[in-house]
Amino acid sequence: MLRGSIGLCALIALVGTLGTAQAFDESKYPDLKGQWNRTTAPRWESAKNAPLTPEYRAVFEANVKDQAEGGQGDTPTFTCLSPGMPRVMNAYEPFEIVVTPQSTHILMDHIHDSRRILTDGRDWPADIDPSFAGYSIGKWLDEDGDGRYDVLVVETRALRGPRSYDSTGIPFHKDNQTIIKERLWLDKANSNTLYDEITVIDNALTRPWTTTKKYVRGPNRKPVWSESVCAEGNQHVVIEDEPYMLSSDGYLMPSKKGQKPPDLTYFKTRNKQPAE
Repeated sequence: MLRGSIGLCALIALVGTLGTAQAFDESKYPDLKGQWNRTTAPRWESAKNAPLTPEYRAVFEANVKDQAEGGQGDTPTFTCLSPGMPRVMNAYEPFEIVVTPQSTHILMDHIHDSRRILTDGRDWPADIDPSFAGYSIGKWLDEDGDGRYDVLVVETRALRGPRSYDSTGIPFHKDNQTIIKERLWLDKANSNTLYDEITVIDNALTRPWTTTKKYVRGPNRKPVWSESVCAEGNQHVVIEDEPYMLSSDGYLMPSKKGQKPPDLTYFKTRNKQPAE
């Protein structure tokens, strides 16, 4: 009788598991399998179109000036920090989309660009630990009424800095109160084209700023994924918030003209000088 009871419990557990697995009807979701690639350079929009407040327009212009002089401005990814949202959707590497009943994952092998979009119906937590990718809650919609989902709407909050829109250094407000809203959908005329309409609400802007990203699916439905290691071969060094370079012969060198060397208090002075 004991063995029979154990067997019955195991059967009930198995049936329950199968029932849960069958509850996820993959056919109700758009086919997003494969490898997605950006169609343009990894930029936001023309910086001149950015609706920045006067204060943050000045910050951006200072970034441009610093970059022209050989610096990095406010673009922290050169030290292999995550680009953060929404910059990750510039797609510096090809990405994969994985849909599950509870979440949709955008997997991208570049620094720390992968995203988890929660679609299990939860509300916003009272306390969220900020992160570069932020905390994303989404919902699948059937907008054309054909019984299949065709649009994923997403809202992302709890972002941390420093972040910029792209390598030009268009800034976000330092209060990190950014809210990002997205609509992702497949082109009905070409299912190998994916769009992401991104709207940014940020205190450095005079109004919400919207752009639409376009991605195309590669022809290989069983793609090969390459590894991306930002730190490997990275010659950038930051000392006391100043960017320097490591030369090919192993010496610390300035990144811009007239840059002062860092404090070398804890290093003994060497008489040998690098060859010019």
